Amino acid sequence: MQIHSITKIGSFHTNHNEDFITVNQIATDKYLLAIMDGCSMGKESHFAAALCGKILRKSATEFFYKSFHEKTESNLSNDLKNIVKQLFEDLKFHKNKLLLETEELLCTLFMALVDVKNKKAEILCIGDGLICNDKTLYEYEQDNKPDYLGYHLDEFFEEWYEKQDQRLSLKHISDLSIASDGIFTFKKFNNKNYPDFDAKNNAISESPIIDFLLRDRIETEGTNLLKKKVFEIEQDWGLKPSDDLSIIRIMLD
Repeated sequence: MQIHSITKIGSFHTNHNEDFITVNQIATDKYLLAIMDGCSMGKESHFAAALCGKILRKSATEFFYKSFHEKTESNLSNDLKNIVKQLFEDLKFHKNKLLLETEELLCTLFMALVDVKNKKAEILCIGDGLICNDKTLYEYEQDNKPDYLGYHLDEFFEEWYEKQDQRLSLKHISDLSIASDGIFTFKKFNNKNYPDFDAKNNAISESPIIDFLLRDRIETEGTNLLKKKVFEIEQDWGLKPSDDLSIIRIMLD
């Protein structure tokens, strides 16, 4: 098993990377993968993404200790719901404790729980982004108007959760990636000529980039796989993401 990740500030951003990623083990054979993308129109959007990520990291640690001591098998779908419920409640607590405005708590959430032993995954997507499961793509696009979790903290969790329709239950996985919508924003950043550059569209098509980052399995061994690939796209194709880019890719075979 290999888990690779990258988070990179987009060329249109100058102060902060508004994405945040976290990868945590929650049981002997289970992992939590999550990408948060702060709302650029919100206040200090990097804060919301980082806060959600750190809450999830804390919850994953608690979940791991609980599973270790209880030594019982749990349902992956229930695990996902329980962890999201804890995030919901913790965000509500911090909003009240720190007197935060709703605009300070807006970020997307792409979260996957992966059972590496049974090769299953439960995924919740709130906002825009991309899932790639064994070369099959699931794109979520909300016209840059995501229905952020932060909008619903005054509601009952159970009612809110039941309405979430951007859900995936996957089986027999071997290569799974989650990515922020920055993966769709690669653009040429200089006037040099590159053999693979599509001058007609003034940007290389998305497909080669997605194939290279999320599907290509050549030279997958070693560390910093995604960082090397993004660097190669920059050097050989002359392209950089204009929006912040985050990817987590887990390969089980």
